[in-house]
Amino acid sequence: MRTAIITGITGQDGSYLAELLLDKDYQVIGVVRPDSPKQYDRLKAIKDRVEIVEVSLTDLSSLRTLVERHRPSEIYNFAARASSSQLFSDPLSTCEFNGLAVVRLLDIIRQVDPTIRFCQASSSELFGNATESPQSETTVLRPRNPYGIAKLLAHGMVGSYRETHNIFACSSILFNHESPRRGHEFVTRKISMGAARISAGLESKIHLGNLEATRDWGYAGDYVKAMWKMLQISTPTDYVLATGESHSVRDFCDIAFRRVGLDYRNHVVEDPSVKRSGDAARLVGDASKARQLLDWTPTISFEELVCMMVDADLQAIKTLI
Repeated sequence: MRTAIITGITGQDGSYLAELLLDKDYQVIGVVRPDSPKQYDRLKAIKDRVEIVEVSLTDLSSLRTLVERHRPSEIYNFAARASSSQLFSDPLSTCEFNGLAVVRLLDIIRQVDPTIRFCQASSSELFGNATESPQSETTVLRPRNPYGIAKLLAHGMVGSYRETHNIFACSSILFNHESPRRGHEFVTRKISMGAARISAGLESKIHLGNLEATRDWGYAGDYVKAMWKMLQISTPTDYVLATGESHSVRDFCDIAFRRVGLDYRNHVVEDPSVKRSGDAARLVGDASKARQLLDWTPTISFEELVCMMVDADLQAIKTLI
């Protein structure tokens, strides 16, 4: 039985990956912060099948002990500070968790067992003010905010350890990926939950930032499959994971509200105070490399994704009212 360590296992991606690995007969060790809320809603179907360990990614000694004890064949790093509200208010923590923590994990692999395979959840925020569209693995990296800058440090160190120490380390440059398990602080979940709550008569308006902001949105369940695949082939490298389609926040609102029989224009308020400074420019990914080398392709369309999220939130509300 292979063993995998997943940091950030209680998050969207961590929970989907844990389910995938359990289906493939892995032993799964999930890492959570000691000071994190003990919220395992996303793991409720599998919690008795995974081992949850409380370890801070800032604690080098405890991380090393964890790897020495379990001797995993694979480590997936999904833990990160991602909240927009924290990007500028606490840049030191953002750099600590999104950048330096990855260096610790890589160096532990180098010292404890260089055969461990490592997957870093990187981000399209690396591209920032992109110089070309769509963006691929060869596009110039120009992050604009602390999140993307910290991810750039991690991304560079993955490449360095791969080339210098022959570690099997990959970065998955993830474009936006969503699901019914997306956190409520993200705009997509604000929209899907807002549409559901408004249709149920629980509220009448939602306030959003720039409705013209565009993203390449895919389904998180598809993306974790690609991350698993990248650790199964013979040669480590980095991959863009994306759909290749660009949609606006307005598009997301339109589909979400039409799903519940409403016109978003009557319920969505564009609020300048909600806009995120240092936001990335127009981003859309070219996942040709993943399609070719991993035989990977997204299975859920943008409209299907939006409807999936709204339907899940509608169902959740029905259980509460």
